[in-house]
Amino acid sequence: MTQEECAYLLSFDERSLEAAITRGVADAMSREKFGNKGLVFGQIGVEVAPCAGRCRFCSFSEEFTTFKAHSLTDEELMAKADNFCSTGELYALALMVLHDTSIDRTLSVISRVRERIPSTTQIMINMGDFTYSQAEELRAAGANGSYHVWRLGEGTDTIFTKEERFATIENIKKAGLDLYYCCEPIGPEHTPEQMAEQIIKGVDYECFQHGAMRRVLVPHSSLAHLGQISELRLAQITGVVTLLALHSPQITSVGVHEPNKLGITSGANAIYAETGSNPRDTEQETTGSHGLTIEDCKRMYAECGFEI
Repeated sequence: MTQEECAYLLSFDERSLEAAITRGVADAMSREKFGNKGLVFGQIGVEVAPCAGRCRFCSFSEEFTTFKAHSLTDEELMAKADNFCSTGELYALALMVLHDTSIDRTLSVISRVRERIPSTTQIMINMGDFTYSQAEELRAAGANGSYHVWRLGEGTDTIFTKEERFATIENIKKAGLDLYYCCEPIGPEHTPEQMAEQIIKGVDYECFQHGAMRRVLVPHSSLAHLGQISELRLAQITGVVTLLALHSPQITSVGVHEPNKLGITSGANAIYAETGSNPRDTEQETTGSHGLTIEDCKRMYAECGFEI
């Protein structure tokens, strides 16, 4: 699919027959390609603090956050890793740190968790921009992949440039790490053309995982007045991402964030359980708030007819 065709499919109202057909075709083709298997990922938010990144959609932004600085102790981190990984069912564990967390702290977190969890469970790091030499250090410490995105509104809703984001993505690829990518954070104001351009970049960079994530309304943020898109609109976008991803041999799964049944019946086959801090939540512990447990994710897949 071309970028123009992608934008065309995104131009339909989410309640239209065309959008429903897009979701249905994406679901059927995804189940065929991925063998009707649903993947469960986990994410641990290791730290929370007022963040100098000042992203206008993030609950950590120092401009409006209510959070005080807090970091998981080693004991808390290991307990959360054990809880996610003890059964051996988790495909990959994401470790999320802040934009300005030091590289030494990040490497320490990765290496400690790597020693703790099963060798078959992948580790993905979610962090700020980094150099090629730091990418090599991340891999040496035990990371298998990194989540990094040129986000919608980059440079306007964030203090970062697309050049910085793309440089890090290239460092990820060059160091041999898996690139986890996503069309995000989607708000009602984003046009089909903007989304299509951003989606295509993930395919062009041969990402390991693609996906779609809506912007969650964070109270007191400067974007709160714009609201958020519906789960139905998110499912439509997920379907379009899936139709693009199915033709890329490098893309092994498609995620929908936050997990929902409409998304995983519109092409997505990857959802995340979350614990610790969460940039889409105003609670310090997201489990029981925005964050689902692994059992929640498994039930969601079962209700939608997936094997897990």
